[in-house]
Amino acid sequence: MTSARTWFITGASRGLGRAFAEAALDGGERVVAAARNVDALAELAEKYPDDLVRLSLDVSDRHAVFEAVEQAVAAFGRLDVVVNNAGGLLYGMVEEATEKQIRDHLDVNFFGAIWVAQAVIPHLRAQGSGHILQVTSMGSGGGMASVGFYGAGKAALDSVSEALAMEVEQFGIKVTAVQMGGYATGLFTAGTTATTPGPAYEALRTQMAEMWGDDAGPDPATAAPVIMKLAGMPNPPRRLIVGSRSFDMVQEMNQARAEQYRAWESLSRMAPG
Repeated sequence: MTSARTWFITGASRGLGRAFAEAALDGGERVVAAARNVDALAELAEKYPDDLVRLSLDVSDRHAVFEAVEQAVAAFGRLDVVVNNAGGLLYGMVEEATEKQIRDHLDVNFFGAIWVAQAVIPHLRAQGSGHILQVTSMGSGGGMASVGFYGAGKAALDSVSEALAMEVEQFGIKVTAVQMGGYATGLFTAGTTATTPGPAYEALRTQMAEMWGDDAGPDPATAAPVIMKLAGMPNPPRRLIVGSRSFDMVQEMNQARAEQYRAWESLSRMAPG
């Protein structure tokens, strides 16, 4: 590496965002770490005083996002790797969720990533390079009871990221939907908003809780080497599953989905479209 790259990472105070920030800094890179509460990054700031800039940011605020990106560019002169990691979990059944809960959830998990992409693209286009990593989920290919809105936001981000990749590749900009497996990020604790449980779903809720189990998943730091390698690829994939177990699970889900389609093929082919 001839010169240090500049990373812009949202949701950088904990979990995957924190792990990616630490890996980049340890690798000699420069990082602009954005989070609602940047106090948690004080230790990193002391360790890397010249290479880390902390920005307090709520990604649901589009105006604030654009201001933060301008500050990031001003701090280091350019952006090379943009990681849209900020997010949370809305836990509960579709019927139970309030309008405010749904809108607040998508404001962060979907629209926040869109605002960041819109803010950074002019800068990346001007320099003729850059890589946007959209942190989605290995489960974004299908919905699951009690986490339907989380999956919906990630699926939407997957889809728009494919479109974005096609739109900006002419400018030398790469886009990858990073479909993360389950890691011990605190998503199901500190990052969770829960609906008011309805009695009609009590049995299903118990069933889902048993399915999730108590395993929080591996340390987020174990995913960081994948992100570092991905960020260094001249021709990265547009989608990447991160996690060995998750890769196998996605393959199984895709196979089951293909079998469902084939089972109803005759009905599908009744229409000419």
